[in-house]
Amino acid sequence: MKSTTTILLLTLSLGSLVSIAAADEPSPGTTVDSVTSTMPAIRTVADPRVRTYVLPSRVLWQSGEGTVERTETLLHAGSGQVTLDNHNPCVLKEGGGVLVDFGRELHGGLQIMVGGMQGKTPAKFRVRFGESVSEAMSDIGGEKNATNDHAVRDSVVSAPWLGTAEVGNTGFRFVRIDLLDKGRTIPLVGLRAVSLMRNVEYIGSFQCSDPRLNRIWETGAYTVHLNMQDYLWDGIKRDRLVWIGDMHPETMTILSVFGDNEIIPKSLDLIRDETPPPGWMNGISSYSMWWVLIHHEWYQYKADREYLKQQRDYLVPLLARLCQCVDADGKEKLPGMRFLDWPSRADAQATHAGLHALLILTLQAGAELCDTLDETDQAAQCRTVAARLRKYIPDPGQSKQAAALMALAGLKDAQSLNKDVMAVGGAARMSTFYGYYVLRARAQAGDIQGCLDCIRDYWGGMLDLGATSFWEDFDLAWTENAARIDELVPEGKKDIHGDFGNYCYQGFRHSLCHGWASGPTAWMSENVLGVQVLEPGCTKVRIDPKLGDLKWAKGTFPTPLGVIRVSHVKNADGSVTSTIDAPAGIEIVD
Repeated sequence: MKSTTTILLLTLSLGSLVSIAAADEPSPGTTVDSVTSTMPAIRTVADPRVRTYVLPSRVLWQSGEGTVERTETLLHAGSGQVTLDNHNPCVLKEGGGVLVDFGRELHGGLQIMVGGMQGKTPAKFRVRFGESVSEAMSDIGGEKNATNDHAVRDSVVSAPWLGTAEVGNTGFRFVRIDLLDKGRTIPLVGLRAVSLMRNVEYIGSFQCSDPRLNRIWETGAYTVHLNMQDYLWDGIKRDRLVWIGDMHPETMTILSVFGDNEIIPKSLDLIRDETPPPGWMNGISSYSMWWVLIHHEWYQYKADREYLKQQRDYLVPLLARLCQCVDADGKEKLPGMRFLDWPSRADAQATHAGLHALLILTLQAGAELCDTLDETDQAAQCRTVAARLRKYIPDPGQSKQAAALMALAGLKDAQSLNKDVMAVGGAARMSTFYGYYVLRARAQAGDIQGCLDCIRDYWGGMLDLGATSFWEDFDLAWTENAARIDELVPEGKKDIHGDFGNYCYQGFRHSLCHGWASGPTAWMSENVLGVQVLEPGCTKVRIDPKLGDLKWAKGTFPTPLGVIRVSHVKNADGSVTSTIDAPAGIEIVD
């Protein structure tokens, strides 16, 4: 058996990460099998992630005069190996500290390389990771609520004489390191971020005549990629958990960019197995409904009937229980934590209207899944209860989230809901999670231009503040007099990270990399490129581009049968000329 050298090159317009992993060849006449056959047995778990070293792109801050020397050394690649003769290291003296920027949001940790120093006692450093400059400069607690929740991002680490220490497993872009030893001078040979990312190919793509939209599509894809760790997480600093409802926008982005990745069924099954009936997934009744809806999306894309059969014993009783969550007047009465998203959390009227519509969507999807499983009785019950729910039309108030679900469920005309609620104020009162459903509902109402403007303003607003991944929540009102996340907050400016947030994400606890915020990526593939799956397995696909004010758009969409390639150009009369290349076995309709 010969070992091989594998080279992975991942290229995005946001930058490039290059990883080289090599295994040594056995000595001549020796096989790997004969070497390992005498070794004790060990238990292993495969890791699909790639380990990559990332160098700092700039030094943003250093401590006072006389405490730090030659910080520019930290920006050079070097050999990555501590030696006896490391020349011109960065030097930290008592009280010395430095803040570096790695250029974009990463998942992983930090390597600290120390050269020869006086005495062999390990050097003691304080290391602070941050998704913003201000978070990396903060202390735990206080008014701005810096935490070590879910992942330790503020800790003390010892680095050995002539050696390398590795610390951290979190989400970050910035790192501050401070020498804690008194009376010592420490040669810092290098700092390298250790990026851990799942090895996946960007099969789907998107380009159009607006560079801002291109960057938004790519940032949404990258945000989800960061969260494709052991399972599909919602955040890489905080909420390193499988939140099944939050997974729906992430699933749609994965299908648009990476195709049928195994992390989706793996995460679906984890929460199923961790939630025995009659419990609600993640303790939230709506999240059990999202589990059904994700399975519907997965089956529509993949048409894996054998996998769907594995869900039968959980799916059918869950749908029967959801059918009981309707009162005599045909209104939803879902128990437990009643949750749509954070901005609607305190609005009981909006929450009721949204849950009512979500229950209809769930029972409709559940009926189709039961048809596939030949569960005719449960399919009939789902349709009967959904019909009862449709006779009652709740009032969404001014909630864009609730209005969007009502439009998607067909409870009220999408155009009137768009005019009266969803389009009011443009991107005001949006949320990063339900923004995807607002966009889908506004597209259903025919308001493509309104959607494109909203994407530019809302998701683009995060980019304008230095974001390289999309955030747990965002409000355009926060941007007034706010500093960027990639700069020290100037006097008189607001700290966009530390001064805002709500509920569980106040201040620095707020995640600046949340997969549920990736909706525009999936939406632009579905609507601008116009790729919409009509039949399970992608055997029938509609190509219906909606360019709005764009001059052209082109891209790719992965399917189980191969890659669909499309190119659309707007003509002088407003019509669109399309070029479509689809694999055999896919019927294209317009």
